[in-house]
Amino acid sequence: MIDFEEELKKFHPSPEMEDMEDAIYSQDVTDLADVLVKLVRDANETPAAADLGE
Repeated sequence: MIDFEEELKKFHPSPEMEDMEDAIYSQDVTDLADVLVKLVRDANETPAAADLGE
C-alpha cells in the first residue's frame, strides 16, 4: 500500500513550474468577464445613438 506521508516527503516542485507560475501571475491579462464589464460601463456612460437624434 502507498504511504502518502512518505511520498509527500519525497516531493520537490519543479523549478520550471515555479518560473512558469511567476510569468503567468505577473501578467495582467484581461479575461472575457473584464471585457464584458468594460463594454457595459462604456455603454452606460455614452448616450445611445437613438437619443442623439431626438
